[in-house]
Amino acid sequence: MYAYHGCLAEEAKIGGEYIVDVELEADLTASVSSDDLSVTVDYVAVNRIVKEEMAIRSKLIEHVAGRVMNKLRTEFPAPKRITVKVSKLAPPINGNVDHVSVTVVG
Repeated sequence: MYAYHGCLAEEAKIGGEYIVDVELEADLTASVSSDDLSVTVDYVAVNRIVKEEMAIRSKLIEHVAGRVMNKLRTEFPAPKRITVKVSKLAPPINGNVDHVSVTVVG
């Protein structure tokens, strides 16, 4: 996904590619037996939250990951654990680096 995070002024103008991985650990007994979307986590809603939070510029990907986690926790209180990993592809740092990643767990 394309976004405009970073500490450099150029990053606010040109942006860059990001990958966001979300893991939700929850009791899925009800959805396993019922096949009912209303008793599980709606992945479309998860994707919407990620897109909304990625659209808000931040200097730090840590901040973005924390916002995603907090919003998921608000909308989906059932998960026992939420893990959000934000990876910035081809970061503008001095070196040949494929990506940098930050993971928050809550």
